[in-house]
Amino acid sequence: MVHPASGFRGTRAGVTAGSGSSLQSTDSSAQPLPRIRVSYWCAKGHETQPVFLKLPEDQIPVTWDCRRCGAPASRDGQAAALADPFDDGYKSHLEYVKERRSDRDAEDVLAGALEKLRARGVLSDELLRDT
Repeated sequence: MVHPASGFRGTRAGVTAGSGSSLQSTDSSAQPLPRIRVSYWCAKGHETQPVFLKLPEDQIPVTWDCRRCGAPASRDGQAAALADPFDDGYKSHLEYVKERRSDRDAEDVLAGALEKLRARGVLSDELLRDT
C-alpha cells in the first residue's frame, strides 16, 4: 500500500518517474501537431469553437453540438440563423400530457385535485375567492 503522503499520490499504477505519454516524443526538437479552431453556430446564435488537428476539409465535421444549448450547430452561420431556434425536436412533459389529454380532461383533473385539498382542509374557499 502506498502511503498517502508519498509522492505517488494521484498517479496511476505502473507509471515511473519521467515517463510521458506514449504519444509524445521525447525528442526536444519535435514540434506539436498543427491544430485549427473551427467555428459552429446554432439557430440561437451561439458560437462554439472546438479545436481539431489540422485535417483535410472533408474530414472536419459539418455539424457539432452547441456547448450552451445542445442544439445542432453548423459551420454556416447564415443558414443557422435562418433555422427555427424553437424547433429543437424535444418535447417537455407538459407537451406530452397535452397530446394525451384534452382541455376538458385537464379541467376535470384540476377540479378533482382541488376537491381533495378542500376535503383535507388544506385549501379553503376563501383562498380561491382572493385570487
